[in-house]
Amino acid sequence: MTSRLRALLAELMLIPGPSGRERRVRRRIRKELESFGLAAHTDAAGNLIATIEGTDPQAPSLMLHAHMDQLGLVARKIEPDGYVRFERLGGIPDRALPATPVLFCIGEGRDVGGVIANKSHHATPQEEKFKVVPHGELFIDIGTETAAETRALGIEIGTPIVYAPNVMPLGEHRIAGTSVDDRAGCAVLIEAVRALAAARPSATLHCVFSVLEEFNLRGAMIAAQALKPDIAIQVDLLLAADTPDTRHLGEAALGQGPGISLYNFHGRGTLNGTIPHPSLVALFADAARAGGVALQRAANVGVLTDNSYVQLAGAGIACVDVGFPMRYSHSALEVCDLRDLDGLVKLIVQAVRRIGPGFTLDRDATEP
Repeated sequence: MTSRLRALLAELMLIPGPSGRERRVRRRIRKELESFGLAAHTDAAGNLIATIEGTDPQAPSLMLHAHMDQLGLVARKIEPDGYVRFERLGGIPDRALPATPVLFCIGEGRDVGGVIANKSHHATPQEEKFKVVPHGELFIDIGTETAAETRALGIEIGTPIVYAPNVMPLGEHRIAGTSVDDRAGCAVLIEAVRALAAARPSATLHCVFSVLEEFNLRGAMIAAQALKPDIAIQVDLLLAADTPDTRHLGEAALGQGPGISLYNFHGRGTLNGTIPHPSLVALFADAARAGGVALQRAANVGVLTDNSYVQLAGAGIACVDVGFPMRYSHSALEVCDLRDLDGLVKLIVQAVRRIGPGFTLDRDATEP
C-alpha cells in the first residue's frame, strides 16, 4: 500500500485546489473512487460524497471525512505596473510569504506563476531586517510591466492563488511540499475506503471529501446536516512536536505512528474546538491494540478541524479527530511521514470494522 499511497499523495499535492475552487482535486478523487467501483456525487457546496451501505441497519452510521481544499491568497488589486496585491485565503502566516513562488489558478493549462516579492537585501535598512512584513504590504511579481499585460493573462480581482505546487522526498519515508494539509488526509481516506469497499462493514459509511475547511470550516457541516450520521471521524493533521521549536507543545513525532486528538481549541477569533466522544476514544485505542498500530496522543490549542462544527449538527454528532503528525503547517513546504499515513489507513479500517449494532454512544455508559 505504501508505494500506491506515496504516488497518490504526490499527485494530489500537485493539483491546485484553494477553498472554493476544489474542482480539479474533486475530479481526481472521484476518478480514484470509481476505479474500485465506488460512485460519488457532489452537493451544492462542492463536497464529494460516496456511501458504502452497511450490512446491519442496527449499527450506528458514520461519516468519515477529510478536506480537499488548501489555503491560499486572492488577488485584491492590480497595480499599474502589473504587480498584484492580495488578501489571504485561510490562515497563511505573513512571515512565510516573502520570496515564495505562487500559482494563479486561472484554469488548467492557463495557470500563471509568480513570486511574492522580497525587498532586496541591499536595499533593506537595518531597522527592517528583522521585521515581518504584513501581507497587505506585499505584492506578487509575474513578469509583466503593465496592468493590461497582467489582465491579458486572465488575472483579475478575485483570482485565487496558491503556493506553487511542489513535492520533494525527504529521506526514505518522508515527503515535503504543498498542501500536505490535507491531501495526505484525502489519500489516507481513499485507501481506507478502498479496503472497506472490498468487504462491507456493518455500519453504513459516508465518505466525504469536504470543501471550504480553510475558509472557516464550512463544507463538512453542510454534508453532516444532510447525511445525519451518528458518528463523524475527521482525518487531518496533528501538530508534530518533534522539532527544537515545538517540543514543549506535545509529544507527537513523525514516524512514530498515527494519532488521536484528545482536545483541540482554536483560542483565537473562532472560539471553538473538539473534545472527542469517549466511546470513540476507546474505539481507536482498542483498534490500535488489535491492529498492532502505535497510537500517539495530542492535545493542543491553536488547532481546529471541521469536527468543531460537525459535532453541532442536528441533535449532535459523536466526533473524533484522528490524523498524522505534520511539521511546518500552513507553509509552502509541509512535511509528513508515509509510515504514519500507512498506519493511519490500517487504524481507520480496523476501527470502522469494529462498529456494529452493539456499539454504544451512551455517555453514561462510556465516560470514565
